[in-house]
Amino acid sequence: MDTPLWSPSEERIAQANLTAFREAANARFGLRLDDYDALYNWSIAEKERFWRFLWEWAGLTGDLGSVDLLDGDKMPGARWFPEARLSYAENLLAGAPDGTAVVFWGEDKVKYRWSGAELKATVSRLQQALKAKGVGKGDRVAAIMPNMPETLAAMIATTSLGAVWSSCSPDFGIQGITDRFGQIEPKVVFAPDAYWYNGKSHDVRAKLAEVLKDLPTVVATVVVPYVDEAPDVSGIPGAVGLRDFVAPFPAAEPTFERVAFDHPLFILYSSGTTGKPKCIVHGTGGSILQHVKEHRLHCDLKRGDRLFYFTTCGWMMWNWLVSGLASGTTLVLYDGSPFAPTGNILFDYADAEQVTLFGTSAKFIQSLEKSGLEPAKTHSLASVRALASTGSPLMPENFEFVYRSIKQDIHLASISGGTDIMSCFVLGNPILPVWKGEIQTRGLGMAVEAFDDNGVAVRGEKGELVCTRPFPAMPIGFWADPDGSKYRSAYFDRFPNIWVHGDFIEQTEHGGWVIYGRSDAVLNPGGVRIGTAEIYRQVEQLPEIMEAVCIGQEWDGDVRVVLFVVLREGMTLDEGLEATIRKRIKDNCSPRHVPAKIVQVSDIPRTRSGKITELAVRDAVHGRPIKNTEALSNPQALDEFRERSELSGA
Repeated sequence: MDTPLWSPSEERIAQANLTAFREAANARFGLRLDDYDALYNWSIAEKERFWRFLWEWAGLTGDLGSVDLLDGDKMPGARWFPEARLSYAENLLAGAPDGTAVVFWGEDKVKYRWSGAELKATVSRLQQALKAKGVGKGDRVAAIMPNMPETLAAMIATTSLGAVWSSCSPDFGIQGITDRFGQIEPKVVFAPDAYWYNGKSHDVRAKLAEVLKDLPTVVATVVVPYVDEAPDVSGIPGAVGLRDFVAPFPAAEPTFERVAFDHPLFILYSSGTTGKPKCIVHGTGGSILQHVKEHRLHCDLKRGDRLFYFTTCGWMMWNWLVSGLASGTTLVLYDGSPFAPTGNILFDYADAEQVTLFGTSAKFIQSLEKSGLEPAKTHSLASVRALASTGSPLMPENFEFVYRSIKQDIHLASISGGTDIMSCFVLGNPILPVWKGEIQTRGLGMAVEAFDDNGVAVRGEKGELVCTRPFPAMPIGFWADPDGSKYRSAYFDRFPNIWVHGDFIEQTEHGGWVIYGRSDAVLNPGGVRIGTAEIYRQVEQLPEIMEAVCIGQEWDGDVRVVLFVVLREGMTLDEGLEATIRKRIKDNCSPRHVPAKIVQVSDIPRTRSGKITELAVRDAVHGRPIKNTEALSNPQALDEFRERSELSGA
């Protein structure tokens, strides 16, 4: 394409936070940074100065101390702001709007909102209650919670004490919960009585009682009413309802335990499809600093804006979302199915609450297009300035769908990073054009490159996504990894002193980025590396196909490409459709991309955050054990991939 899909107006560029930040850096340091590239290069070359200036410009609360970085040549091992003292919770509540701070919809069943004062009062009462149970600095509090305001308040109360927060969503199974929380030994657990999904309530209490049998360190279990206003908790040993938990404690001004920059804040988890999930520990200072950078500079969020992201509490986007309070935004929370009761509910919500940034997944956008819905014809969306997409690569055709069927004048930000850094390596840029199929830019302060097999940075060809310099949002490490060996082997074994993220990526002529999928799922027929996203792009444009998963099957001393497809209801894979699929892939990719086998299935296994699990499918096809099916939202789907007769012959 010679023309971008969208370009910001001169007025929008002039009013952008990025422009104000660049001009402020020029004035402060006597620089002449004329555009984003110059600003980005400065943020890498002068990384210590950049991160401190960001803190000051953003007006964050706390003391960074006099030292910016120790052992800055080591990765891992670099220590940012070793003298700092700060509180994540204090920064969130300092930024929270006085008016409406939080809005909540639980599908179409539950709706309410809290003011800033109500949020602070709830945090204060929870803080006192947790403290009375002995929760203090370094203790862990776990939540099996919906994405609702009480979850937000419990997290802020936890972190205000210097304790560590970890969460998952209530649809997790017993083993999935205990595999996570059993490793971190929480002192308190929060859970709902039940939750809504697709119009139906799902009781959590019996599951919670079973989970607690494997969490002997828990001294208090707090049941938050959601479906029932006064749920019976007598069947859960040691449980107390939220109202009774906070009843002895009147609302007061919250207090804050300021901690070190690298003090543990959140524990997140890898998908766990190859064994017990890794417990990834994120630090206090790096989390708030990185999220404020992304919200204010890359998303252009301003005080008074309204931030929505469709997420559960088991996905890192929840942690990213709630940090938005520190930038003065109102949080717009949603829990349940994104299509209940109709496919339009999220757009209804956006209009009703005047959402500024609408965040979702690539899968949601793809499903929306397949459904035939066109929000541009049914909704105003006048308040929505930006639409963010993550979770998997956003296909070029989905970019076109957004501008054709959702909104023409909108900043579409495809973003990518991960649980590993609880933020982004590459993401949106409100002062640059949007090109079809491309993530716009590298994040400020993130020294991202594509490396070939020899560790050489390449442009215009595919390579490993790496980060060549330390950044504050690097995790502190993994829980229960005292010598750091698991942490180092996860990211730093392949190229010394270089973070290897595990994505297959390419930088474009526009300076943008295209992700072709996970590098551990890259296909290698005849020694040619193929990203699975290249194949998905082609087949998911066909109206007959709802979704697909592609793997490499070991065959006759090589690897052959196998494509599994889910078809529209009532359709069957026949020779004609197979020929159409193969021709499309051959014409638009290459003969090497054409699958040797195409197989129809009724479902595709996904992680609980909605990502297709190519590795689990590959193991099922090869008859290998799947080490942790509890990590999947639909593990029964794997049965369709085992011992397929179609894959036993040439």
